[in-house]
Amino acid sequence: MEEGFSEWVILEYSQILRDVGAENLVLSSLPKGTTEKDIPKRLSKLGLRWTTKDLKGIDKDFRDLEPLKDGRVCLLDPRAAIDLQPEDAAKFDYFVFGGILGDHPPRDRTKELKTTYPNLLISRRLGDKQMTTDTAIRTTQLIVKDETKFENIKFIDYPEFRFNRNEATEMPFRYVLDKEGKPILPEGMLDLIKEDSAQSLDDLLL
Repeated sequence: MEEGFSEWVILEYSQILRDVGAENLVLSSLPKGTTEKDIPKRLSKLGLRWTTKDLKGIDKDFRDLEPLKDGRVCLLDPRAAIDLQPEDAAKFDYFVFGGILGDHPPRDRTKELKTTYPNLLISRRLGDKQMTTDTAIRTTQLIVKDETKFENIKFIDYPEFRFNRNEATEMPFRYVLDKEGKPILPEGMLDLIKEDSAQSLDDLLL
């Protein structure tokens, strides 16, 4: 986790908390010195659990969590050779996400994690397109919880959101489609995109 919480990050993690439940999400490796005052109130109200400890230390802060075991932690890695499959649900206890999948252009921060935890992490891929963090978690839930094969999930790549005749923004990510065929975004995200449509996406993500 990087320092600070942009509005983009707050909206994403708020949606993730609503989707998976606060008991199933931990933000780890926050900057040393982070206090509760640094956590946005909207996330605190949703029960966000966080720690400055690294992956190996999260069970020390949250006693309800089992210690992470070598080979039982899945790192969602765009450069992995194998896509995540429904049968992987029985192989892993934890799934590691984060800004890892949300950057554009992508930074290979997964390589840093694999170097730091060579025995702990097993890599799996979610296709060959970049996803926002909430989309990556939504996709993983569909695969390991709902037992939907990746190839059967309906996506849209790089959707364009048009706000009027002359104003539109194309998002350089892959999104899951809802039952109406519309991309699933966090609550409030479309308004944020509209407000910041005059900015470059790079500025928006900072």
